[in-house]
Amino acid sequence: MAQAYMTESGQGQDPERAASGARRLRDWWRPEGMWRRGIVLAVLAVLLGLLMILHAHVPNTVGNLGSLLETFLPWLGLLGVPVLLIAAVLRRSTTAVVALLLPAVVWVSLFGGQVTDKKGTGGNLTVATHNVDADNPDPAGTARDIVKSGADVVALEELTGDALPTYKEGLAKAYPYRTVQGTVGLWSKHPISDAAPVNIKMGWTRALRATVKAPDGRQVAFYVAHLPSVRVKLNAGFTANQRDDSAAALGEAISKESIGQVILLGDLNGTMNDRSLAPVTSQMRSAQGAAGDGFGFSWPAGFPMARIDQIMMKGIDPVSSWSLPRTGSDHLPLAASVKI
Repeated sequence: MAQAYMTESGQGQDPERAASGARRLRDWWRPEGMWRRGIVLAVLAVLLGLLMILHAHVPNTVGNLGSLLETFLPWLGLLGVPVLLIAAVLRRSTTAVVALLLPAVVWVSLFGGQVTDKKGTGGNLTVATHNVDADNPDPAGTARDIVKSGADVVALEELTGDALPTYKEGLAKAYPYRTVQGTVGLWSKHPISDAAPVNIKMGWTRALRATVKAPDGRQVAFYVAHLPSVRVKLNAGFTANQRDDSAAALGEAISKESIGQVILLGDLNGTMNDRSLAPVTSQMRSAQGAAGDGFGFSWPAGFPMARIDQIMMKGIDPVSSWSLPRTGSDHLPLAASVKI
């Protein structure tokens, strides 16, 4: 009896259940099952791909939508493709899965080169930049972290009158040369000369230019800038007009530079993708883009989503670029090694 029971239970099947499974499998493979489901998802995938391809044609005339899109452009693919893929799998739509190839390929073509490690060796000058945050609760600790970076030249932005003496004291031993203009400053292990503010049309000083004598004796022009902040407002869109005007003024100053080797350090409140920063980015190379590892997002420090802090140069080869550990600021400090 026991043996008969075991044989029957192991071989028996529910005919209705088996037929239901066969129907589901058949529906999956039939054209009307595979291809007709998920048409909306497929359309969304195509639109996502086209938006990334044609991002430069999104107008800035209404709320600077083009610049806002370009600021977070990598995230369109990083978030959009996985979300649509999960939806396509749940919907069991082959059409949507195939359509997702478009945004996936576009994203790789746009940003695939940035996620690879391009770091090299042979640099003879290390530079760093850090928006130290006016509300930084620990400027002394931030100064110690900057010294630990080992950078030869350091730019600081968002310096306040209360915190400036702390930074001067904390950096004095490691960096005997410095210049502070308004709310930005440059500290160096090598001699600084010809320091002066740069007018970026803000009404107060948030940019400077100085000459640093490199280890091999050559002169390098350093620019430090903190462009106006931008905001996203429901009634005004991406409020970046003042920043754009300042970027144009900064770009004009750099274009008139007489020294052939130039390094720009600072918080530009915009990414290399943002067309409105073209007066600057069109004439300089990004250290992160040329010699970094990954996107190098710098803001906000708790969960970086955009690289709005920049190290750029012309007439100089970047060798490597990286982010430094978090300080008391809401921005991450950045560093780069260059070959003069």
